[in-house]
Amino acid sequence: MFAALTGLGLSTAAGLNAYIPLLVVGLAAHFTDAVRLPQGYEWLSNGWVLLIVAVLLVAEIVLDKVPVVDHVNDIIQTAVRPASGGVVFSATAAAAELDNSAWMAEHPAVGWVLGIAVALVVHAIKASARPVVNVTTAGVGAPVISTVEDAGALGMSLIAIFLPVLVIVAVAVLAFVGWRLVRRVRRHRASRRAARTAQPT
Repeated sequence: MFAALTGLGLSTAAGLNAYIPLLVVGLAAHFTDAVRLPQGYEWLSNGWVLLIVAVLLVAEIVLDKVPVVDHVNDIIQTAVRPASGGVVFSATAAAAELDNSAWMAEHPAVGWVLGIAVALVVHAIKASARPVVNVTTAGVGAPVISTVEDAGALGMSLIAIFLPVLVIVAVAVLAFVGWRLVRRVRRHRASRRAARTAQPT
């Protein structure tokens, strides 16, 4: 139960920002006892790995706030974010200790598949909505929405590790926001098609 909620929260965060949940998990495992990484995932808490992830995070934070560049970054992140989701979901054996269940640890492939799927869905919504935000706000909204996404990824990662029972609420809120964004994207695309059709030939 707790392992699945932790994995769900972390992979959701990875869909928004690939590096924040990796860094949170790695730092928590390196400096605290809150996360005990299962065998095969010890590298997540390695100092050099954490440094590399931190550098990549800084680059992501900067690039994702520049209109047009953020869209290119999203294309690149189509592979990175789901992979990150798979890693953080499958590295949830420590959470399983809370409810005396080793099921997630014994079935790592399930964690990978679920983590990739969750992160990919969140990433797809984010990547689809960003161009609409850029167009409708003349690029001004890019840094604002990007900052909100980063804050959401950090908050979701911390909740997933320290208060996994609240992940359901956090994911529900994010799902509602995502649903609203998808509707907005569809309306924007429909209006563009209508405008092109109305143009004289």
